[in-house]
Amino acid sequence: METSYKIAEELGQELRAHSYRMATAESCTGGLVASTLTDIPGSSFWYEGGVVAYSNQIKKHLLKVPAPLLHDHGAVSQACVLAMVHAVTSLFQVSVALAVSGIAGPSGGSVAKPVGTVWIAWSLNGQLWSKKFLFTGDRLSVKNQSVQASLGQLLNAIKNGAPK
Repeated sequence: METSYKIAEELGQELRAHSYRMATAESCTGGLVASTLTDIPGSSFWYEGGVVAYSNQIKKHLLKVPAPLLHDHGAVSQACVLAMVHAVTSLFQVSVALAVSGIAGPSGGSVAKPVGTVWIAWSLNGQLWSKKFLFTGDRLSVKNQSVQASLGQLLNAIKNGAPK
């Protein structure tokens, strides 16, 4: 299995080859996606920046996720990550973006959304995709799997134009 660093390195090459700039909106990963991307030398050529919107207040006020959406669907939902990725794309004026929201644990899960539930959304030139994952392991493991999956999904979209 490829490491997040290797995926980020390849993603950076693809972004640079296409002259794309990207941004991120993160919740459960707490900036780990941004950290992984900026570990890549030359990331300043293609990474614009990101928002760690850990609380619903920041999701509402900075990323303009509607309060009724959060109330009806929750922060860990397809609707929320799609709103987050749309907002961060607009906020940073980029053609590529990622959004991640989930339950890293060890608490906070429910029957409907157990610990390890993570929604990821990504955008490329106005096209949006999203996918739900159920990761296992401890908190750090869930966060790392979220980073790897989000970067992998975005890389696939750039290379193949569609999600796996």
